Formats: sequence, structure tokens, C-alpha cells
Amino acid sequence: MPDSIHGDLGVRAFSDPNAMEWSASPSGTVWRKRVHLVGPPESGQVTSVVRYQPDSAFPSHDHPDGEEILVLDGVFSDEHGDWPAGTYLLNPAGFRHAPFSREGCLLFVKLRQLAGDRRRHVALPTNELAWEPEGRAGVSVKPLYAGGTDSPEYPDATRLERLEPGTPAAPVEAPGGIEVFVLSGTLEEEGDGSTVVAHPAGTWLRVPAGIPFAPSSREGCELYVKTGALSSLRHDPGD
Repeated sequence: MPDSIHGDLGVRAFSDPNAMEWSASPSGTVWRKRVHLVGPPESGQVTSVVRYQPDSAFPSHDHPDGEEILVLDGVFSDEHGDWPAGTYLLNPAGFRHAPFSREGCLLFVKLRQLAGDRRRHVALPTNELAWEPEGRAGVSVKPLYAGGTDSPEYPDATRLERLEPGTPAAPVEAPGGIEVFVLSGTLEEEGDGSTVVAHPAGTWLRVPAGIPFAPSSREGCELYVKTGALSSLRHDPGD
């Protein structure tokens, strides 16, 4: 496994985990598809789609620089609770747990990208949250976490975003860059010339600050969206 995957923060990054093979974790029952990695394979900054087999477990461990989880399918558990599909978790620095899954589960996970000892633990059942108007035509959001509410030095913010069918392209302002994971449907954006690039469910992309990003969707889609977080990532232009 290389020590850098999409480590150059100055360029657009894109991965389709649907086309990737699963790689085993040290537990042997938990599998990953890494879309971003900078640093050692088991202790660097990493963004992954993670699959727990039924009756799988990880030994108890700490989370230096925090952990963020969105449960995509099944039920993810630890000694703090059972977290079904749709749960958003932020486990801050200093958090310790021994995760497992009885029935198996699928997760979107970000590790070591939430430094700071003033962040709070978050556990949100996003399926119970109401969609709120966002300001762009056809777009609504569910805010999940804004780092600035814990401390002004945390510029990152995470939300779910829904584009209704037929949502037109509109530029998104993201001074600190933007990261997107397509949860359902198909996200679209303009490519070179008059082409349209389609990003189906399961696609991950990252757009640096200053690079145009104008999402749209003919069929509609739901997204995980993170803004303002590129400053917390390690830059490795050599991958």
C-alpha cells in the first residue's frame, strides 16, 4: 500500500470505490477501500469506505486527531451504543472505543482529520433530522457539525445535502475547499466544453479552494459534504 493516495491538495481528486477491490485491515474481518491516505497505512490521515463482516470486531483503541463516521448500511456498534444506518458520529481526540458489528455494516470513515482537544463527541440520527432550505434552487441540507461552535480555530463543517431532481448547476463557494461523497442518486457537474461528468452513488471527490465547482442533478441525489477542512490535511504532492 502506498503512503500517499490523493495527497496533492492543490488539484481535484476523484475516486470511484465501486470499481476498487477491498483490502483487509489488521483485524481480518474489517475491510477498507481507501480514497485518500497521507502517512503510514495504519496510522496516517485516511478517508475510506469500510465494511464490517457479520460478527466482526476491532480491539479497543484511541483516536488521535479524531474520527468521523457516517453509517451507510447495517448497524455499527461499540460500548457506547448501537448506531444504525444514517447515524453520524464524531469521535474527538482522546475518544476510545472497541467497535464491532453483529450483523455487518458499511461505513464512510475519516481518521486523524479532526485535531483539537475542544471538540465534543457527536452522535446524530440523521434520518430523524429535517431537511432545511440551503439558498440554492432545489438544494436542502441537514447540518451535522460545525467546528467553529466548539472553537474558532476549527473551520471545518459537515452536512448532508439533497439535490432535487432537475436541480440546475450553480457555483458553490467553498473558500476552504470542498469534499463530497455521493450517498444516493447521481451528482453531475460540467466537464470540459459542453460535457457533463456524472458521479454515481459511492463516488468520492475533493475540490480545492479556487477551482470551480457547480453541481447539478437530473435524477436527484443525496451527498455527504465537508467544507473548510483542507487546512487540516497533510499535503503530499508526490503521489
